[in-house]
Amino acid sequence: MDFDSFVLAAATDDLYRSVGREHADAVEFRLDLADEPLEQLSGYDGVLPIIATNRVEWEGGAASDAPNRLDVLRTAVEHPRVEAIDVELSTIAAGDGLAVIEDARERDVSVIVSIHDFEETPSGPEMQRLLSRASEYGDVGKLAVTASTLDDVLRLLAVTRARTQAGQRVATVAMGAVGRHSRAVAPLYGSRIGYAPVDLDHAIAPGQYDLETLGCLIEQLDAE
Repeated sequence: MDFDSFVLAAATDDLYRSVGREHADAVEFRLDLADEPLEQLSGYDGVLPIIATNRVEWEGGAASDAPNRLDVLRTAVEHPRVEAIDVELSTIAAGDGLAVIEDARERDVSVIVSIHDFEETPSGPEMQRLLSRASEYGDVGKLAVTASTLDDVLRLLAVTRARTQAGQRVATVAMGAVGRHSRAVAPLYGSRIGYAPVDLDHAIAPGQYDLETLGCLIEQLDAE
């Protein structure tokens, strides 16, 4: 998947549901939340490329830290419409995940290495360190933090800009109500991926816009 330009991903746990391809560039398929995820992948005949994510519980997902969690992701890599996968930096740090990344590289599948902080927004230097580390392993380093103040959002946007200017591909978001607008403005500072559900009844993360709204906001801001 080409992350040289911004990618808007429709986040879903159901590939049989309409994913709003008139607004999205890709589908983030949450295997950890899906019923029979590999069967859904096998039956997928959509036109949008897939980002496969099997998020572990400690990073806000529903997948247990069982040995087969990464096996499921490795199987997903074999599907021809899977063009990117998401692997947590914490999984790599624990000594797992590298085999999945190697499988992805062999199949020319891009790798997003992600970090999620559901407690706070770290300091600027710490966010720089985390994104730089994630970028060592992935084509895109993804950082999602929880904002309590507008200053938290400003700090994240400054880091996004700095890492982009340093030549790294990053995707960033400030979760929660205070940081909601970051989903629309972060692409202006260099964030390469945005995530949104087709409708808010199926929101996966706090503070999300629906897909159509986020797509329109990003388009309007970019036009200006």
